[in-house]
Amino acid sequence: MDQFLEQWAEAAYTSIGFFWMALWAFALGYLISSLIQVLVTRERMQKTMGVSGPKSVALATFFGFISSSCSFAALSTTRALFQKGAGLVPAMAFMLSSTNLVIELGIVIAIFLSWQFVVGEYVGGLLLIGFAWLFIRLTRPKNLIEKVRKRLGHDENDQDGGPSWKEKAGSLKGWQQIGMKYVMEWQMVWKDILIGFTIAGIISAFVPQSFFQTLFIGSGGENAQHPGFLAVLAQVLVGPVAAFFTFIGSMGNIPLAAVLFDNGVSFAGVMAFIFSDLVVLPVLRINAEYYGWKMALYILAILFTCLIATALVMHYAFLFLDILPESGAGKDITDREMFKLNYGFFLNIFFLGVSLLLGWLWARQRAAQDHGGHGGSDTTATVWILRAFSLLSVIWLAGGLIVKAFGIDGG
Repeated sequence: MDQFLEQWAEAAYTSIGFFWMALWAFALGYLISSLIQVLVTRERMQKTMGVSGPKSVALATFFGFISSSCSFAALSTTRALFQKGAGLVPAMAFMLSSTNLVIELGIVIAIFLSWQFVVGEYVGGLLLIGFAWLFIRLTRPKNLIEKVRKRLGHDENDQDGGPSWKEKAGSLKGWQQIGMKYVMEWQMVWKDILIGFTIAGIISAFVPQSFFQTLFIGSGGENAQHPGFLAVLAQVLVGPVAAFFTFIGSMGNIPLAAVLFDNGVSFAGVMAFIFSDLVVLPVLRINAEYYGWKMALYILAILFTCLIATALVMHYAFLFLDILPESGAGKDITDREMFKLNYGFFLNIFFLGVSLLLGWLWARQRAAQDHGGHGGSDTTATVWILRAFSLLSVIWLAGGLIVKAFGIDGG
């Protein structure tokens, strides 16, 4: 009993520490995302992506880069783009870019992992788009696309106009809109973040390294730094399969990915796990509601195939360039001084102040603003499951912190 309570306290403390390390990065990323969403009109984006040529794919990738990193928001926007006439390839490029190439994700990866993973995320995101384009060109799902367009119908509500970005940036109303978007960004992802960081703390405290060596073949042990191709392939396959049954988005997955890497999982296996935010079960269910099960499974096949290919290409490209990061094998992410008085501490304080200001602007205008859009894509079942796990996470963290603070033991 004493050991359990000690591990419980360690798990809760680690989860809170993980979040504290990444807080400023989340706030900075969502602030940038909110600024772009308010100052750049989405209607103008949508009108540029009606074909599947290089220009439309490049523009879709760019617009995804400056968009939100929430998987559910990306699904909703992708459906809107497709419904407004965008080709399947540009729509997929937008979805992959908006979940893998966004600024805040790279910042959080840099905090928890290393620069190689940041490069892997962005270069790999571009490779994902390229492989998806190739997959669609080879399979040519023309009949399936036509059926989906009939299912979705047409959306004629695509008007552009209003104040320029300069007028918005220089007005109180514009900043109230930015505050609304900023709060909505947090509303979209706080459950994923809470659950993801809680699970990461639990795994780091309770799960022994032997478990990872069993689940991810070739991790840990003497050959952990240079696993053979079959071991790397097995880890790449396990990563998305394990992620499929989670409800954690890309941002919540990063601390867990760091735990995997610290326990000897290869670069390719960790990258496959990070890239798997769009192959989780809730995403499959949402796509099925939008497009029907046949198209949902087709999109799943695209994503699963392409992320495996991307993870393998990135792994062996880094190996060839001699920049492959060394997996954990004895390291422990919990050894870091998570609450150290450093630049991160002062950035957290600054962005907490920014968040309070934007939250105040949101509170003043929320009754007059349109709340729709981002969060509506969740199914009812997903919402309730996320709420239940969020409540359990809060109870777990609060209990663990109480145990740690008062030194409670099982005696």
